[in-house]
Amino acid sequence: MKSVKILKKLATVVVTTSLAATMLIGCGGNTASSSSNGGGNESASSGDQLEMWTFVDMHAQFFQKMLDKWNEKNPEKKLNIKFTVLPYDDMHNKLQSALLSGQGAPDACDIELGKFPNFLKGDPQLEPLDDVFAPYKDKVVQSRVALYSKDNHVYGFDYHVGATVAYYNTELLEKAGIDYKSIVTWDDFKKAGEKYYAATGKNFGTADTSATWQTSLMLAEQKSDYTDENGKPQLNSPQMVKALTTLRDMQDSHAIATIPGGQPDQTDAEAAINNGDYAVVVKAMWYMSRFLQYMPDQAGKWAIAPAPVFEKGQPRSVGLGGTGTVVTKNAKNKQNLKEFIAYAKLSEDGEKAIWDDLGFDPINTDLWSNKELTQNKDNKFIKYFKTNPFDTLNEIKNEISLIKSNEAMPNINNVLCTVTLNSIFEDKKDIKQSLDEAQQQVENELK
Repeated sequence: MKSVKILKKLATVVVTTSLAATMLIGCGGNTASSSSNGGGNESASSGDQLEMWTFVDMHAQFFQKMLDKWNEKNPEKKLNIKFTVLPYDDMHNKLQSALLSGQGAPDACDIELGKFPNFLKGDPQLEPLDDVFAPYKDKVVQSRVALYSKDNHVYGFDYHVGATVAYYNTELLEKAGIDYKSIVTWDDFKKAGEKYYAATGKNFGTADTSATWQTSLMLAEQKSDYTDENGKPQLNSPQMVKALTTLRDMQDSHAIATIPGGQPDQTDAEAAINNGDYAVVVKAMWYMSRFLQYMPDQAGKWAIAPAPVFEKGQPRSVGLGGTGTVVTKNAKNKQNLKEFIAYAKLSEDGEKAIWDDLGFDPINTDLWSNKELTQNKDNKFIKYFKTNPFDTLNEIKNEISLIKSNEAMPNINNVLCTVTLNSIFEDKKDIKQSLDEAQQQVENELK
């Protein structure tokens, strides 16, 4: 079979590293587990024993909760699912081998965004979810569905939008005489950063060396991408040069500085932010959970606002990170399983749990105007932040752009995050030369 030949070829190519995973993971990040839950999360319902794999403990716990609700609401469609948590690389490699051999694949699985293109090559060994997606088609952020689609078929549902926003420590900014609401453009951001550094001697924002969150946002604002319409890398594009020139200029003027760990979503970085060493973080909405987990004493100090742009009128956000939940071709009880996955990921019940339990921005935008959800003063995320997260989400609702995830992205992430960004921000190498070298290296790797 053509699909088997393609999968065999896939199995020989090692393109994604743990570092690439760090760049793209939104749902798991540094909370991923390397252990297996064994039979501990097995549902009590009858019928065929099904299995779902994931690489994040929180995801398994979420699905177990949703399964209990599903079985209660749908006694005639009860499912018996064992949820197993595996290490990130092990899980994806094991899934690929199982689909290649036609044996041992789970019935359902989480596939991280950076790995997903590998499972769409040729004839995907995943079950199309079009029929169970149809009721929600007009309610979701379309760019988050496009990431997991091919030839007009949807193969996976995400946990979140991952809308990029700016987090401002208002207590620190007010002491330096800075109003974060006046920051609209990157020029404004730079001036505020210079003023903050002059007043405090501390860093304003971050210059990331081990993640592409900032460059992704800046490319999206310019309606550009890391790859062209044919999926070919374009790392030395004028838009990429402009993005990194802007960031380096801000670094040179002390508006931003490198951070321990290379990006904010690292243990050392979170410790530095908690210590007041940085006053601004530009990250996805899912980063809210990091504040509650690693910076609980900062409650009430941080405001969420739209990210800066080069020029007013440009889109102010991009969806970053993600994990698509799939049903495999060889799954048992396929239709009921598909309906359950859609219920867990897209329904009002599921989206409420995604927000309340995980702190992720739901892809079903109907929830964004549900006052029961958005104005719940007992919600831990709403209680923590100085501003209501949904106020910002609704403000940028129609401005959340897409950075494509395709076969070239693991190579691109690896080169940028292990070589190029360090060369630019740590070694102060020429930006255009660094990007030309990155372009050449990725092209060579993809031959």
